[in-house]
Amino acid sequence: MIVLTTHPDKSQPSDTSLATTAVIIPALNESANMSILMPQLVELGVGAILLCDNGSTDDTAQQASAHGATIVVHQPTRGYGAACFAGMEALVHLPNSERFDVVAFLDADLADDTSMLFQLVKPILGDDADLVIGVRSRKNREPGSMSLPQIFGNWLATFLIRIGWGYRYRDLGPFRTIRRKNLYALDMQDRAFGWTVEMQIKAVEQKLRIEEIEVPYFKRRGKSKISGTVRGVFLAGYWILGTCARLWWTKRRRTTNT
Repeated sequence: MIVLTTHPDKSQPSDTSLATTAVIIPALNESANMSILMPQLVELGVGAILLCDNGSTDDTAQQASAHGATIVVHQPTRGYGAACFAGMEALVHLPNSERFDVVAFLDADLADDTSMLFQLVKPILGDDADLVIGVRSRKNREPGSMSLPQIFGNWLATFLIRIGWGYRYRDLGPFRTIRRKNLYALDMQDRAFGWTVEMQIKAVEQKLRIEEIEVPYFKRRGKSKISGTVRGVFLAGYWILGTCARLWWTKRRRTTNT
């Protein structure tokens, strides 16, 4: 069950360049980061902040609410994709939801530089792109911010996309923005760690205009649910590669209908 906790009084100012952007943030036990992340986004003037609590055992939801989240979505079914999808479902129920033309995704671990948000939104607002990926290039990554298995897995996934779909992505960065109508048209199905790769593959299939922008990437605050454990790394790799395989197997059916 998804329970929504709304705070309409925390809607952000309507006179900012990010007023039509809704930010979806999946989170699992990230309580300590909420007092930093939420005020950053409030100060930027984003239209709505949707914190998707993915079954936390700490007070992530309460801290997010206290520090500026517009809405807290409780999604107890674990999975990165499950949390992101819950945010998508909640967005359509926000008051005046139709005003949000852009949806941004970022993690709750403070690894992403929120000051870059407008740079990722700008190409969409200018009608130059439909999907913008924040690229965590080596020169912009803080040392130790990505583990070797993460780096290799990221390279392998982008390589498989290039072989299978003919598009050369540089990264599967979680910090991304997408035109809202295009996001819902992608018919996202993955509810685990294959979410980012599914979005990027389907964006190619649907011929979206894609732009990649280099962004800083920092060491996460708190323990990683992926790179922090062998099990997490294995499961993430399994889901990402499995998603590539599944989408390749069903590619003809989708592209025929596109």
